[in-house]
Amino acid sequence: MKIIISPAKKLATDNFITKGTSNQFLEEANYLVKELKTYTVSDIKSLMNLSDNLAQLNWKRFQQWNAKDVGQALFMFKGGVYQGLKAETFSNIELDFAQENLRILSGLYGLLKPKDLIYPYRLEMGTKLITKTGNNLYKFWGEKLHQSLKEELEKGEEIINLASEEYSKAIHLNKFINPVITPVFKDFKTGKLKVISFFAKKARGEMANFIIKNKIKKSESLKSFSNLGYQFTEETEKSEFLFAR
Repeated sequence: MKIIISPAKKLATDNFITKGTSNQFLEEANYLVKELKTYTVSDIKSLMNLSDNLAQLNWKRFQQWNAKDVGQALFMFKGGVYQGLKAETFSNIELDFAQENLRILSGLYGLLKPKDLIYPYRLEMGTKLITKTGNNLYKFWGEKLHQSLKEELEKGEEIINLASEEYSKAIHLNKFINPVITPVFKDFKTGKLKVISFFAKKARGEMANFIIKNKIKKSESLKSFSNLGYQFTEETEKSEFLFAR
């Protein structure tokens, strides 16, 4: 089973774990950083739709690339998904399971293993960054991320898609021969079931935690997930597992 998740905008600022593995797309990441180093603070602000302070911070990050602040991807990201994932609670055995089965999609690094070392950055997959291959990151990454995951998969091995649409688009899930399962988390609000982004992000992290803690190998076992009060309700024709509360 391979689990894919999105990165996060919020990043760790200290306690970096500086020993880890090397990302397979460092050449591509360094190319993107080289391009972004030519941008002014104003350019970064416009490109990423940031406040003045965040634009300054991220401009500085690109200018000071390869500085000492490097850490493992799994512990560097701190957004809603990672609050649910709770990687700090993992044992060494669970971290090894995550390293084997969990993949983090990234606008800058492409596809990350949990222990891959990264620098603090901000570059969302939907960013319209002009590169040598086109005017956005989907064109830049092309088939690379799909091919990378495809080469890791064993025959019949399932993909559990816990990434947002912005990121899952980059890996072309519809092209896999292997089964792809997408858990969807909905809440009752004003009498209707709706996906509420704030809650769904944490639930996706909780699902990843559930898989890793229980070393789950088959999607059927996901139906017993009940964290945060969610309950499995149905499997749709689109291979979605719907959870509601």
